[in-house]
Amino acid sequence: MELKPEEIKGNWEKLMGYISQYISSPRKEKLLDFYKKYEDRLILMPASHRKEYHNAIPGGYIDHVLRVLEIALATKKIWESFGSDTSGFTEEELVFSAINHDLGKMGDENHEAYLPQDDKWRKEKLGEDYKHNTALPFTGIPERSLYLLQAHGIIYTLNEMIAITTHDGMFDPGNEKYYKNFMAEQKPRNPLPYILHHADMTAARIEFEGYWAEKSKDNLDSSKKGNTMSPSNKNPKNNTKNQKALGSIKSKGLANMLSDL
Repeated sequence: MELKPEEIKGNWEKLMGYISQYISSPRKEKLLDFYKKYEDRLILMPASHRKEYHNAIPGGYIDHVLRVLEIALATKKIWESFGSDTSGFTEEELVFSAINHDLGKMGDENHEAYLPQDDKWRKEKLGEDYKHNTALPFTGIPERSLYLLQAHGIIYTLNEMIAITTHDGMFDPGNEKYYKNFMAEQKPRNPLPYILHHADMTAARIEFEGYWAEKSKDNLDSSKKGNTMSPSNKNPKNNTKNQKALGSIKSKGLANMLSDL
């Protein structure tokens, strides 16, 4: 699934609207100035470089950010409905963290993080429509996100710093000091990091289902029907392509999961 030009444009306008609605002055203006300065890059960025991951499409980054933001707002209400105390952070902090959690994926002021893949084999066999820019100095995504914000005079709170730093949860071993501890005083003082992580993980899963698993499921279902397949799938070459697509998945568990769908 690809985003249409009008969808990409609409997503950008929606993001600017969320900043204007939820972020207070003066950092609202600074944040808007930053995003408008890098609009040409941000608006067409993918959320990842590989189709096996999520939203590896033009405009995929902003689409992902919006999904994380909206899921985070909905998740906060769910936590509250079950008795969670969310008074330790503000709605602005939740929105700010969601908007900027993956900002480091843009690269830095002079280098884009993702470039179009020019290796035909990797693009066709591995589903890598993009590649990492090796000219970009290495940092973790959260660290680069925070660097970009402070480098442009955009102040963030301690709550926001922790949420952005830990948004990958236990998938990032560096977050163990926040999540894997047994002393109450060392645990996060409010549920903001958990809510953001859950929103990010949920958004990525939904995008995976929409742009990869669902497509693979349709192809596999069609191949099992034999002569009852739609005309567009009767060509045996299509079935071969489907099998090659599954063959590009390195994880045996993931390949088995998709083949069973």
